[in-house]
Amino acid sequence: MLQADRKRKMARLAELQKSRVAALARRWDLVRLITYGFASVAALAVDVGVFLLLLMTQISAAGATALGYCAGIVTHWLLSSRVVFADSVVAAGPQRRLQKVLFGVSALAGLLLTTLIVSSADSAGIDPRIGKVFAIAASFALTWLLRSKIVFRPHS
Repeated sequence: MLQADRKRKMARLAELQKSRVAALARRWDLVRLITYGFASVAALAVDVGVFLLLLMTQISAAGATALGYCAGIVTHWLLSSRVVFADSVVAAGPQRRLQKVLFGVSALAGLLLTTLIVSSADSAGIDPRIGKVFAIAASFALTWLLRSKIVFRPHS
């Protein structure tokens, strides 16, 4: 009977430790998500600044959003690789190049989604700035998922 009680207590302790580790991991993901949010705001400031400046010229809304997004991509790489995911950046070499390519692919996916949303809004007679607001939210969600789960996935 004492041995059975001891086994139950050990099993409960192991379960408690697993749940604490899981809670800590969730908190770390939340901290990383918040930090990613700040990096995204900085990149977004560059993106939207370029977008709004270009809208004052004769460039199309789609062209303005694409060029703004590209300027934001450079900003985001610098912040993501040096701050948000600094512990997951691969050392120099082929794996690092692959990581940069994957980051670029995630950025292109976000660019495609952003351009599609803004140009669709513009074609529908909706102010492109309104489309840009929706595109920002959609692109944030898409790139966070791609970058946190694929580009900067923790090393084993």
